[in-house]
Amino acid sequence: MSVFGVKLPDVGEGVAEAELIAWHVQVGDVVTHESVLAEVMTDKATVEISSPVAGVVTFLRGEPGDTLAVGGEFVGVELGDAAAPGPAPKATAPAAAPVEPAAPDASVAPVATPPVDAPSVDAPAPAVVERSGPRPTAAPAVRARAHALGIDLAAVSGSGPDGRVVHADLDRLIASGGSNARAAGAERSDAARVEPVRGLRRRIAERLTSSWTEIPHITYVEAVDVTDLELLRAELNRRGQHHGNGSGSGNGLRLTILPFLARAITVAVAEQPRLNAHYDAAAQALSVHDAVHIGVATQTPDGLMVPVVRHAEARGLWDLAGEVARVTAAARGGKATMQDLSGSTITITSLGALGGLVTTPLINQPEVAIVGVNKLEMRPVWRHGTFEPRQMMNLSSSFDHRIVDGWDAATFIQRIKALLEMPALLFVDDQA
Repeated sequence: MSVFGVKLPDVGEGVAEAELIAWHVQVGDVVTHESVLAEVMTDKATVEISSPVAGVVTFLRGEPGDTLAVGGEFVGVELGDAAAPGPAPKATAPAAAPVEPAAPDASVAPVATPPVDAPSVDAPAPAVVERSGPRPTAAPAVRARAHALGIDLAAVSGSGPDGRVVHADLDRLIASGGSNARAAGAERSDAARVEPVRGLRRRIAERLTSSWTEIPHITYVEAVDVTDLELLRAELNRRGQHHGNGSGSGNGLRLTILPFLARAITVAVAEQPRLNAHYDAAAQALSVHDAVHIGVATQTPDGLMVPVVRHAEARGLWDLAGEVARVTAAARGGKATMQDLSGSTITITSLGALGGLVTTPLINQPEVAIVGVNKLEMRPVWRHGTFEPRQMMNLSSSFDHRIVDGWDAATFIQRIKALLEMPALLFVDDQA
């Protein structure tokens, strides 16, 4: 018998570590080459790690919430006669039962260590599978709460994307007096419920803290008259529906303001390329990008994600709209790939109808600019000697003041404003 130490593989873009989100096996489980061992998260995506060998799990290193080093052994699999797939060995833990991240116990703690003289086994690297299906069916925080309440998630009808269970589903079960709620509504304790901040929410907290503490932000707010843009958008949507063209609304796609804004950004950064850049403070180097990869900040059931519309500079209006719809839907449905979630050079953030009048968006490091969209509303505007009702919205945009001076920031937003207020300019190639 020998123990093969499964090492955490490089899960994308050369990252050095990943956060353990959940175990999908327990000590004593029989695993095959198809078995998913664990789910881990990087800054970019959540991935599943499959076993490279068949055998019996002898040890697990780490608990949900721990940070694992890429290249370090985190699972032991005993090889030999017991490695052949077959009936589960005599063990108290059920085979292949996922472990809830909220309450790790001795069965998932390091209970053994691999022998230091274990022979080298020629086995393929663990398979990295990007999460693209309904598993897990709930975010770690929802799983933790369900575990604490004694609720079996398999018995809960999820109302989130792809049937994902969200907090509201647990609330409805508790309110209805569901049998699995363990007297959840009978009497409430005065004690607060402590929820570990793990997974995507912890990544968000870390990245935003870094952005706020390391970057000297300058925020510039400008009102934009989008009356003509809204007329054009409505007409293009009407034509797209009427003609049913493949690139337009014939497939149910409708133009929002975002593709127009993305188009305006590509024009504006062509004139100020240093705003389409990454700044490395440690190296004191600015990487200016020719390609415009626009991040679109998107609220998902698991928290804020920034899927990326790649090569916005080469896309037409309907193509931009389709790609915005695709990547944001993938992020909300838990189906975004690492490619979808990495490589942005400048970001758009919008709260839609909840956009408020002014926001102070935080820069998506290592970028140097972010353009924020506030709500669209009818306002009285003084034009041609009288007040007129006009459709207006504010752009609240932030810049890295180490790289972008106030004048340059204002010039950039004023250029976007001019393009949106006279939208025909968005489709003129030579604007000299």
